[in-house]
Amino acid sequence: MSEPSPKKTLRLRLRVPGSSIAYRELSIVTLIGALIIGAAFLIAYRFVRPAPPSSFVISTGNEAGAYHLFGERYLELLAREKIDVELRPSAGSIDNLNRLADPRSGVEVALVQGGVATPEQTEGLVSLAALYYEPLWIFYRDENPLTLLSQLSGKRIAAGPEGSGTRALVTHILRAGNALKPGMSPSGLTGKAAAEALIAGRLDAALFVAAPDATVVQMLLKTPGIRLMSLSHSEALARRFHYLSAITLPRGMIDLGADIPSSNVRMVAATTHLVAREDFHPALVSVLLQAATRVHGGAGVFRKAGEFPTIREGDFPVSEDAQRFFKSGPPFLQRYMPFWVANLIERLLVLLVPLIAVLIPVMRIMPAMYDWRIKRKVFRWYRELKAVEIAARNNPDKADTTALLTRLDEIEDGVDGTQVPLTYWDYVYTLRGHIDMVRARLRRDPAAAVAPLPPPPGN
Repeated sequence: MSEPSPKKTLRLRLRVPGSSIAYRELSIVTLIGALIIGAAFLIAYRFVRPAPPSSFVISTGNEAGAYHLFGERYLELLAREKIDVELRPSAGSIDNLNRLADPRSGVEVALVQGGVATPEQTEGLVSLAALYYEPLWIFYRDENPLTLLSQLSGKRIAAGPEGSGTRALVTHILRAGNALKPGMSPSGLTGKAAAEALIAGRLDAALFVAAPDATVVQMLLKTPGIRLMSLSHSEALARRFHYLSAITLPRGMIDLGADIPSSNVRMVAATTHLVAREDFHPALVSVLLQAATRVHGGAGVFRKAGEFPTIREGDFPVSEDAQRFFKSGPPFLQRYMPFWVANLIERLLVLLVPLIAVLIPVMRIMPAMYDWRIKRKVFRWYRELKAVEIAARNNPDKADTTALLTRLDEIEDGVDGTQVPLTYWDYVYTLRGHIDMVRARLRRDPAAAVAPLPPPPGN
């Protein structure tokens, strides 16, 4: 068998070691770069909130009431954004507050009437928005118009069941107006039962906190012999109780043709708030408030278009996420994309911006790092060569020269065993030339070896 030509043998010797060294060093440099980028990713990830859940629970109210009706509107709108909303009927605002306070209930959002929460019940909860006015309707039977709460003193009054938001609100107002005698307690009748008792004469007055289009309100407004109280002290009540607002029901607003009511009626109203646990996901705050804007943003009997939803002082601190929404509107991407797409992109941007800030410098440093790691394999022998020069200068006798020449041979053997990519072999040959230069000086004149070597290439 014929032996391979010298040219082919040389090619094999040149290609294999050089390519393997280049691959290994490139792998090491790439690994270092990947570790730096990975560390940046982990740091950035710490500042990214988890993805918003695809569902949450809203506690509403009686299934026939306004709270539950609005909850159904939210459910329909959020379903378009691929968010599942579970509606849980309740006994009212106080029941909703109890559910929000209990993490085991699973309720994260609820509709709550202003003025019913105690300071202890507000802990850990925030208001996302004030949604609409809930007027206090005071219907009564009397031949003469009544305008003062004190005129209800001694009368048979229905103010809703114990534990309801209406009961809590009405009790505060009646006591402030000296309408409740010591030891007296209003009837717990509410809704249709209270209205029928008032019409039948078993009650003298019935108080409701309800929307203008509530069935019981519409029925009593159109019933002969039943009057709606116009409160002379509406402004005073609104200033005394921070959760109340003074409002006016304009003449003919309920039925223009029948002139109902037949004059302007001064009233007070609580404000319904959308309340959430303070750990409710910020992305869901935005999409829920967008739905609330569509539901409550139009004009109504007691509000102008665009007046609600809004931020308003109440029993609960206002969510910072809600403040940003009402100040700047929905996030930019959510204005043009479905919620889940916009949220995904927003979360990726939070990660990508710091990563890009690290990636660009790392990509610029990696070639320099690769270059340095290859060159140092050669340049480390220059330190050994420099040590020989210094030894020749300090001990230029014959014995030391022999030892130094031996050391030069060892350095040359080390250089021969150093593997670098082909593109860096010029550094190896330059180093060999410097070794030969020092060897020649030592053999000719040991003292001449003290002349400094020229610097290595590229250094």
